[in-house]
Amino acid sequence: MSILASGSSGNITLLETSNTRLLIDAGLGKRETLARLAAIENDVDRLDGILITHEHNDHCIGLPQVLGMWKAPLYVTEPTMDALQRGLPDTLGKRLRGVETIHAGQCFTVGDIEVHAFAIPHDAADPIGFTFRSNGVKMALVTDLGYMPALVRVHLRDADCLVLESNHDLEMLKVGPYPWVVKQRVLSRTGHLSNHAVSEYLADPDGFDGRARFLVLAHLSQENNNPDVARLSAEEALNRRPAECAFNGELLVAAQDRPLKPLQL
Repeated sequence: MSILASGSSGNITLLETSNTRLLIDAGLGKRETLARLAAIENDVDRLDGILITHEHNDHCIGLPQVLGMWKAPLYVTEPTMDALQRGLPDTLGKRLRGVETIHAGQCFTVGDIEVHAFAIPHDAADPIGFTFRSNGVKMALVTDLGYMPALVRVHLRDADCLVLESNHDLEMLKVGPYPWVVKQRVLSRTGHLSNHAVSEYLADPDGFDGRARFLVLAHLSQENNNPDVARLSAEEALNRRPAECAFNGELLVAAQDRPLKPLQL
């Protein structure tokens, strides 16, 4: 797994097995996407699928260019597809090479990767998170959600790698530059997860099972968070776990301006 970018200015993740390559979201343009791939010394000559979590620009603005490069089928829910067609340039329709309509709660297979889509609470047309399974390994990716419903917690269990939003520090957001209406949106139950919300989840063995080999904090706000604050909050929470449920994996923080080191799952 390679997180090429994560944050409010662009999100894109590459998931690979020996046979299959999937791109989750396309929030960077062609030039920057290729630059991030070059930075991790990965030359992608084909994709087997592009999955879009929701239609906000930081997750889809580069989709027409990405489709132009790789001509892969697009996996997307019907409401999200409608929103994409309204919000993106006309070149999107010209570059589509097949759309596979999916829905929350659905399991489907692309190559040797089993994908499970699930609903998340966010202010978009039909936002979803994903889990991926292949060769006995499970990876879960969930960002852009205002809170952690019980169903989402269930989907995240047993993950060998968990990519989880830790968007903002509550105090930084309250005193930060955003207009009050935007602050209210971020804080709402269809907004974004705070460091505090994530820490409550991570400290609770009935929520986070602690078995992940990699725990990646993602989608950090550049204005209302910083990597050290998010990491310290998560570390404090993980240290509160009972000894018999200790987290022994690696805690990482994804960045907006550079790719995270590729993770071998």
